[in-house]
Amino acid sequence: MIELRSINKTFNRGTVNETKALEEINLTIPDSEFIIVLGSNGSGKSSLLNALAGTITVDGGKILIDGREITALNDFQRSRWIARIFQNPVMSTASELSILENFRLASLRTKKKGFSIGTSRKFIEQVKEKISVLNLGLENKIDQPMGTLSGGQRQALALLMAVMDEAKILLMDEPAASLDPRTSELVLSLADKIIKEYKLTALCVTHQLKDALLFGTRIIQMQEGKVARDIFGNKKSKLQLSSVYSWYE
Repeated sequence: MIELRSINKTFNRGTVNETKALEEINLTIPDSEFIIVLGSNGSGKSSLLNALAGTITVDGGKILIDGREITALNDFQRSRWIARIFQNPVMSTASELSILENFRLASLRTKKKGFSIGTSRKFIEQVKEKISVLNLGLENKIDQPMGTLSGGQRQALALLMAVMDEAKILLMDEPAASLDPRTSELVLSLADKIIKEYKLTALCVTHQLKDALLFGTRIIQMQEGKVARDIFGNKKSKLQLSSVYSWYE
């Protein structure tokens, strides 16, 4: 599904603040793999996701999806394959629009928009059915403005919205960082369920080491812009939390 070939990115090149965010990154990510990306601040985790999403332009190398090179494409051009969940739920949803209107926009993410597009009864029932899996009662509040909901509710809805269109790849940048522990577990469990159900290829950046053991099929540890460790599922299942902590020592 995804190939990264010799990806490099340097910020503030030629200045005292020059930073090598990504250095010779080579990764092959098959279909339906769920990767947890670990690393300390400044290790290159978010830069890796931003390079994939197209929100930063890499200095060198190639990015391919399904064998097609997308290195030169803008982020909106990559949206036909990629959906993204941000750390701040506000960035993934439109506060002033209703829940239903947010879902309608999400369903049209890669389609042409026009004045004739609306919300049919069939679409409304489809949205209610999707939202009901959260067991939060929000399926009965679809006309409520998104901005009136809690951060956890918005993040959970953002995950459901990510699969309203035909995305193949889901990028999540610390989706539970701003949530309380209980809501964090709900959001990550929902993400895990959606990724499996829709057979998505996913990358999730997190600081939480326990998330790496509970979720995902593969762990990538970033360090100083490089892939320091790449652990696949059969090895990941044997990891002990203490050995993961040793990565940061």
